[in-house]
Amino acid sequence: MTKTTNTGSQSKQQPSVLENLRPLIVDVAVPLGSYYFFKGAFGMSTFAALAWSSVVPAVRTGWSVAKERTVNGLAALILVVNVVGLALSFVSGDPRLMLAKDGAVSSTIGIGILVSVALGRPMMSAGLKPFLVKGNAGREAAWERLASGTAVRSAEFLRKERVFSVIWGLVLLTECVARVVGAYTIPVDTMVWLSSLLLVVAISLGMVICGGAAAEPMACLITDEVKRQEAAQPQEQELAVAA
Repeated sequence: MTKTTNTGSQSKQQPSVLENLRPLIVDVAVPLGSYYFFKGAFGMSTFAALAWSSVVPAVRTGWSVAKERTVNGLAALILVVNVVGLALSFVSGDPRLMLAKDGAVSSTIGIGILVSVALGRPMMSAGLKPFLVKGNAGREAAWERLASGTAVRSAEFLRKERVFSVIWGLVLLTECVARVVGAYTIPVDTMVWLSSLLLVVAISLGMVICGGAAAEPMACLITDEVKRQEAAQPQEQELAVAA
């Protein structure tokens, strides 16, 4: 009976994938999605779309500072990107410059990601974690042990975690450079649709590279840590009984 009760309690406390993804959805997907929605569906100007899409990250950042005494990294980054975009939207008259300024989004996010790695808090881990732990309590605990440095293979895990964010940062910066170069070397009519394609290619490339270089090895490390912990539990129970 006790075993059944404990299992039910653990299952109840186990976060779902949606709950794990909620911060990423609120801080990144909603602001970016609303920007393109306002611009495409309502025909808003770049300035108006950026302004309206800044509401959520501005509120989230202000709330975290006022109530939690911390800075919400993802929300703050998206807010900075929108502010940069608002500032650049005043620059008009040159169609090539208008195309090139869109690269400010990619470059700002890319730089923000690389800075987070340098500070020892890789920003892309927030989006990666839900897909690796899969809402499983055992894998969640394994991630925490590996990330905290207390697990046997923590050093390897932390190295891969940094690599994951570094790759994304470099991919986004490369996309920015390609967009700027294209804006001044390719016909404007071609670059209008090509700029969107560049972003899709960059994201796809980032997923492929990060998958093989970091995500898959990290998933294996989590699996190994779960198995190690499961193997150690009987020994811990025997020691507890003997004591």
